[in-house]
Amino acid sequence: MNKLISAVSPHISGMKTTQKIMLDVIIALMPAVIASVIIFGWRSLLVVGICVATCVISEFLFEKLCKREVTITDLSAVVTGVILALNLPVSIPIWQASLGSVIAIIVVKQLFGGIGQNFANPAITARIIMMTAFSTTMTAWVFPDAVSTATPLAALAKGDAASMPSNLELLLGWHGGCLGETCALALILGGVYLLVRRVISWHIPVAFIGTVALMSLVCGKDVLYQLLSGGLMLAAIFMATDYSTSPSTPWGKIIFGVGCGLITVLIRFWGNFPEGVSFSILIMNILTPYISKLTRQRPLIGGEGK
Repeated sequence: MNKLISAVSPHISGMKTTQKIMLDVIIALMPAVIASVIIFGWRSLLVVGICVATCVISEFLFEKLCKREVTITDLSAVVTGVILALNLPVSIPIWQASLGSVIAIIVVKQLFGGIGQNFANPAITARIIMMTAFSTTMTAWVFPDAVSTATPLAALAKGDAASMPSNLELLLGWHGGCLGETCALALILGGVYLLVRRVISWHIPVAFIGTVALMSLVCGKDVLYQLLSGGLMLAAIFMATDYSTSPSTPWGKIIFGVGCGLITVLIRFWGNFPEGVSFSILIMNILTPYISKLTRQRPLIGGEGK
């Protein structure tokens, strides 16, 4: 008798495996990783390596301890480690980067059953927890050569025009910020790769970025500055599109993206934080089951004409 395989939805039949999809995501993230080394120096590579190693080791040890099937070969832990690292400043203490990785893998992912069963994006949730617990080190932006600086959004919120980079500097990433949120060009290249490879669809990134652009225009803000600043590109392309924590239907994806954009704008323009993408994705992750239920396709019952 064949072995019965039980797994959580969605069930997709095709040539793509989780490992192949995650490998494509890793390849798409490489331009941002390379850009972080060029902009912030070799310590950025150390932060990425520590996060990846801790994520993989945490997943392996937890699954061994719980006598579960070891899943580190699917590369999802590697992706979580890279994305978390790209959400951290280059000056982050190594032990804090390691702790954040443990939180992402064990608390947010494995305690809920592992890949496909976590309700929230592990990297996003870990970053929010770290911002709450280590607010000083998580906002210690340095660029370049350990010179303290403000992020573009923080400078904009304070009205510090002298510290605000040009649009070209925003595109190329020549300013302070997290490792992976500075170089918009590298993130766009990665997004194009994922679209060409059909790893992600256009719905969430376009709805997310488009909503921020539209609301920025309505509110009289510099649209291009809002799009190229902060973690918008990183979040819209690599985090909001997470299969496990976003809707699977086209209309569900659009609603999800619009919701992320609206919450981001609300926090950026009227909140106490200069950036809001992390909170927006986490909130929409929580609402994903309801969005999926609202937009799910209903089966046709009966014959033609009934």
